[in-house]
Amino acid sequence: MHAAIYFQSDGYLLDGVQIVGRRMAGAAFLRAAVEGREGAALHGFAPLEKSGDNFIAAVRAIDPAAQAAWIPGHRLDLLAKERILYRPDNLLGPHARLRLRAGPAAFSICGVTHTISTDTARSGLADMLAAPVMGWDALICTSDAARSVVTGILEAEADYQRWMGRETFRPDALQLPVIPLGVHSADLAGSAADRAAARTSFDIGEDEVVFLFAGRLSFSAKAHPYQMLRALQAVAERGGRRITLLQAGQFSNPAGEAYYRQAVRDYCPDVRCLFVDGALPASYRAGFAAADVFLSLADSIQETFGLTPVEAMAAGLPAVVSDWNGYKDTVRDGVDGFRIRSWAPEPGSGNLMAVAYEAGLTGTEQYQSRASTTVSIDMAQLVDRLAALAGDPDLRRRMGAAGEARARGDYDWAVIYRRYRNLWAELDAIREHALADPATRAWLDRAPRAQAAHLDPHSSFAVYPTAHVGAATLVRLAPGMTLADYQALAASQGFRMWKAPPEAIGRIFSALAAGPRPIRDIAARAGIAPVMTIELASRLAKMNLVILGD
Repeated sequence: MHAAIYFQSDGYLLDGVQIVGRRMAGAAFLRAAVEGREGAALHGFAPLEKSGDNFIAAVRAIDPAAQAAWIPGHRLDLLAKERILYRPDNLLGPHARLRLRAGPAAFSICGVTHTISTDTARSGLADMLAAPVMGWDALICTSDAARSVVTGILEAEADYQRWMGRETFRPDALQLPVIPLGVHSADLAGSAADRAAARTSFDIGEDEVVFLFAGRLSFSAKAHPYQMLRALQAVAERGGRRITLLQAGQFSNPAGEAYYRQAVRDYCPDVRCLFVDGALPASYRAGFAAADVFLSLADSIQETFGLTPVEAMAAGLPAVVSDWNGYKDTVRDGVDGFRIRSWAPEPGSGNLMAVAYEAGLTGTEQYQSRASTTVSIDMAQLVDRLAALAGDPDLRRRMGAAGEARARGDYDWAVIYRRYRNLWAELDAIREHALADPATRAWLDRAPRAQAAHLDPHSSFAVYPTAHVGAATLVRLAPGMTLADYQALAASQGFRMWKAPPEAIGRIFSALAAGPRPIRDIAARAGIAPVMTIELASRLAKMNLVILGD
């Protein structure tokens, strides 16, 4: 089973934007969907035609032979035929509410966690208890750590709803499977020739041991570099091998770049330090090819999985990482590399941070920085592990080979996308089973057909007019008015936003040619749905082209 893909360029396209994890993951997912389509057409669901065009172009850029189509945002009937809607974030609530218009069991919704530390992301998680999210919907958690955070937020929101005396469904009614992000492992697999060429391009000698940090170069949103730099300096001071640090990524801003460049001079003066622009795919891959060891001491609450260690394993590099977030799942300590013990304040110690963020005293970046700078790594353990790898080429090869096999077998997108498809099939089966139960079906049939915030404006504001236009309302042409008058007015700025197809208006004029008729008769003669006929006739009255009433 395949899913319709909720498509906005920001979630999938990399050209001209900062390279961040969620975009990298979105682009890789889309490629996996195209390559794993098995001849099926892929459908992008988006409000605007431009986004639909971008979806089709993105699919065909991956495979020109792929079939792709756009489902407009209001065509829930077409979306229901696809049975599953996938969106690349954790905000299931908005589409669950939109789904009410087709029925809460019209299709399943599946999202995925990326950052869950911002107020938008966390509010979106809490909102799922109030939104019509169903048991046939799922939020894919990219790590066990992410799932723990999600369930904690849902349980806290459930406690709040109970305190308010509101009935709410259990937090476990939503499916929360753990499925990691993937990599296209073949892209990163390198040869001896690739390694030699990459090291030559960076002017790296064979006697240098190269440690690679890859990812966003942000000390607040990714990994503060201080302990990494001091640990590499300690390894360099032990002697034996020349130590080089290669950092491949993008700086968040000029001030951040200035900090990073000064930090390597201040904190690891005996380590050769190179920077590679992570926005250039060839340069980014060359960083992996040139390296001997991958090193990432993530400390931020911003990310939930951490893709770069898996990329490193796919490239055959041993990975030294902090024992933090999704890294706990991916790197097997002592097998694929080493996980270094981390420390953070105990639960309940961050209320001052939370209050400052909620009250607007700090922004998202400051909030994340305040939290991450309280996370520390066991420096003695880190230096020992780095020194062991720096001095033992055989250990590097064994761990690198183990990681490469793990990346291919467990994290390749071909494997991960199959898990997505299996999940979608399970969700569809859960939905079909629910629909087959008479009591559940009756409950679903009683669901409102719109959320309160988006009711029909002519219902919400029904008390405003003197009279209402309905099926029985009599309509007649204003004296002397013709289709040409409509076309002239419809071309003006005041009306052109909502102009109807001329042929539809022409059919209404034809229906009225013989004299006044009620809306229901006009609709039948013109072959236009009654509700649309009401809207069009009302707008024609606004344009003084028809007269309403007796």
